[in-house]
Amino acid sequence: MLNALAYIIGLISLIIVIPAQIPLLGWANWLALPVIVTGIILGALSSKDGGRNFCLVALLIAGVRLTLGGGLI
Repeated sequence: MLNALAYIIGLISLIIVIPAQIPLLGWANWLALPVIVTGIILGALSSKDGGRNFCLVALLIAGVRLTLGGGLI
């Protein structure tokens, strides 16, 4: 159950993260980070790793975009 919830949260975060790759929309990654972390926590509490790994991929995409855009040091 928690794994499925982590997948759903990962999909919601990707809906936010993918359009945030467009220039001047990078601020949306900051909105997606708490959602992604929630999905990672729920995925970690699950007995399976799929939902957690899916959220980690979304975190990687958002983190790389923030780093390239100067949002993270």
